[in-house]
Parts: sequence; C-alpha cells; structure tokens
Amino acid sequence: MKDKTPAPVNIKNRRASHEYSFLAKYDAGVMLQGTEIKSIREGNVNLQDGYCLFHTDGSLWIHSLRIAPYIFGTYNNHEPLRERKLLLNKRELKQLAGKSQDQGLTIIPLRLFVTDRGFAKIEIALAQGKKLYDKRNDLKEKAQKRDLERQ
Repeated sequence: MKDKTPAPVNIKNRRASHEYSFLAKYDAGVMLQGTEIKSIREGNVNLQDGYCLFHTDGSLWIHSLRIAPYIFGTYNNHEPLRERKLLLNKRELKQLAGKSQDQGLTIIPLRLFVTDRGFAKIEIALAQGKKLYDKRNDLKEKAQKRDLERQ
C-alpha cells in the first residue's frame, strides 16, 4: 500500500522578486475561515495581486489574496477575495508599521506554505519597487550567470 501523505504546500509569488527588492522578511500566521485551509492544501491560491495594510487598531491585514472556493464546499463556502488578518507578534508589527510609513515601501506576500503542524503561514516582505533599469540589470546578471554555468 502507498502512503497517502499530501504533497507539501509551497505557493510562491514569482513576480514579486522581479518587481520589488526586499528589505526585510517575516513569517506570519493567517486567520482562516471554514473551507479555506482545504483549498490551500489543494494549491488553489493566487498571491500575485496581494498586498498588506495596517488597520486603525494596529493589526495587519492582507488584501487581494485569492483563495479559490473549495470544490466540495456547500453553502458555507468562503468568499475568495476577503481580507484576512495576519498574525505577528507586537514587536514585528511595530517594526513593520514604522518602516512601512517611509516613502515607496510596501508589504507584499512572497510565499504561502503549510507547516508540519498544519498551520497556514505567509512569508511577507517589506519591499521597495524596482525601477526599470534595476530590472534590466537583474536580467543581465541572470543571463551572465547562466552562461558561466554552461561553460
């Protein structure tokens, strides 16, 4: 008999590293409802348009994170684009709140994964948008690195 262990969930935001340069990274828990964790385990998540904002009470929320409805969900199925609260300790929240006030900085999701204990976590980053010439330089460096590895 085969062991039916599920494949590890590791959903990445590939576009983020091309669009932003990262200043600091944090792992945050996510408050989920109902069938959201089942949909995450199936890999039905889109991080591309996601971003994080602070609410007036000082808590951090993630917006535009799309978790597709669970296929076998009933009328209790979750809303795909709802705001979800991120769970960080106070020290990390204060650091992020202070740094995110700077001009041109934003908080974006990089990766969504499930821990060994079964909890969904999001790796978020304090990021600064790249200019067009920065993106070109990164592409040149990747191409040069690839050429060196081939030789």
